[in-house]
Amino acid sequence: MTTASPTPRTTPEDCTSMAQVRTGVDAIDRELVALIAERARYMEAAARIKPSRDVVHDDWRIEDVITKVTAEAGRLGLSISIAEPVWRELVARSIAYEFEVWDRTRGE
Repeated sequence: MTTASPTPRTTPEDCTSMAQVRTGVDAIDRELVALIAERARYMEAAARIKPSRDVVHDDWRIEDVITKVTAEAGRLGLSISIAEPVWRELVARSIAYEFEVWDRTRGE
């Protein structure tokens, strides 16, 4: 597995130009893509491990993830109005991907 190494960047508080802001955002986007790719590999593992297709979508686990994410967002000062919808979409897309992997690898 290859992970993106963090790009040196100016902290948001120290930015004095839009070029610095954009450089920081672009660097973070690259890191986020690497993390989401790793998360997707966990969805592949889940599709391999779960005993049946019926357990791919798990409402309890969805709410568990959202609860943990919103708590962490609050701790870090990230607005819940950003964190919750972003993670709900990420979880929905992850579940759809897990179904794709399940179907492709289990032949159903």
